[in-house]
Amino acid sequence: MLAATSTAAKALARNANHRMALPAVGAVRNLNVHEYISMEVMNSHKIATPAGYVAETPEEAEHIFTTELNKPGEPLKDAVIKAQVLSGGRGLGTFKNGFKGGVHMVTKEGQAKEYAQAMLGEELVTKQAPNGIACNKVFLMERVYMRREMYLSILMDRASQGPLMVASPRGGTSIEDVAATNPEVIFTEPIDITKGLQLDQCKRMAGNLGLEEGTPAFDNTVTLMNNLYDMFIGCDCTQVEVNPLAETPEGEVLVCDAKVNFDGNAEFRQASIFERRDYTQEDPREVEAAKYDLNYIGLDGTIGCMVNGAGLAMATMDIIQLKGGSPANFLDVGGGANEEQVQKAFELLNSDDNVKAILVNIFGGIMRCDVIANGIINAAKEIGIQKPIVIRLQGTNVEQAKTLIEGCGFKMIIANDLEDAATKAVGVADIATQAAKINVGVKFDGLGI
Repeated sequence: MLAATSTAAKALARNANHRMALPAVGAVRNLNVHEYISMEVMNSHKIATPAGYVAETPEEAEHIFTTELNKPGEPLKDAVIKAQVLSGGRGLGTFKNGFKGGVHMVTKEGQAKEYAQAMLGEELVTKQAPNGIACNKVFLMERVYMRREMYLSILMDRASQGPLMVASPRGGTSIEDVAATNPEVIFTEPIDITKGLQLDQCKRMAGNLGLEEGTPAFDNTVTLMNNLYDMFIGCDCTQVEVNPLAETPEGEVLVCDAKVNFDGNAEFRQASIFERRDYTQEDPREVEAAKYDLNYIGLDGTIGCMVNGAGLAMATMDIIQLKGGSPANFLDVGGGANEEQVQKAFELLNSDDNVKAILVNIFGGIMRCDVIANGIINAAKEIGIQKPIVIRLQGTNVEQAKTLIEGCGFKMIIANDLEDAATKAVGVADIATQAAKINVGVKFDGLGI
């Protein structure tokens, strides 16, 4: 490592694709694609990968193994079959049908079909996806005999305010574990985005990987680093992670596994990549919210939150937890939301089975309180109110909003301030939760309760 501090580990932690307990303020929507798509993008940038094919049925998987990765009359070559799910730790995961592992070696005829049959249409449970994530495709790749396994990534780094290349000779294992136990074998190279990746940086990193200058593997790695950086910039990536980067006995250097994230703001430039987004791998609530330009992240609590402004949303979730409750989501309707967006936000919260109470916290500056009130009332008229609503409004047109709520015919709980709102929301959510446990219906009536 370049310094005694775990710079790379911190950079990786900042950019890891794990769902946090609470979202970062102003969270960016990045596109994460399947491994086989990452490989295709790399191939288009002259980055070497093992031969691989994607299958959607067990029969297709078997056909690929016997006729694409192997040829009739030739000695049978091993292959690797991988579940295509957007989660790390696939190899150690377990499918809900009891089948263990999302990565397997195929060594004989019939195995590809057998493994694909156990994976396709099932949900894989991993550390990153404890509730399971659907596997609709498998990727079959030729087996590579490796002389050396390395780690290489390029990511956007806040500390260096630009791209950062991270490399380690300890590939093929969790880089977070390497950072924790052997930080000295993780090396970083900040890249000046105005100049691009320099030849001396590539050579230095290749040396840090344990490759000897003048060998085919060294030269191939330098070329691969340049091509990887060109892809990183050209495709508007936020992270390109290769693990392992393999050196073969013949001196070839191949990307054997990769994870690539793309900047969501660059969709207009990368249409061909974004049209391959797999919505089945994402929270359907977040997908629906994105259609209406709502900043929504699903959590696992019981109190649905609708707030304007990311900072106020975070403060609202904090005070809910302080009062003994738990938020079911992060939902920022923004300062310029219209009634249709507010209505959709309310529908998302109302349709969530985990939500036992809804807390609306609006501080009207740019966002007018009457717009929020009309959106909620319209949603209530269309779908009804199945859950208690606690509303705290303050700011622009607040009196008009209160008048609308009082005359709408629906009973909502009005709070005087945020602390009062959180206390009431936690209270009614707890009552609703306890009632549901004993299968007893409960109805909340009255304003100002």
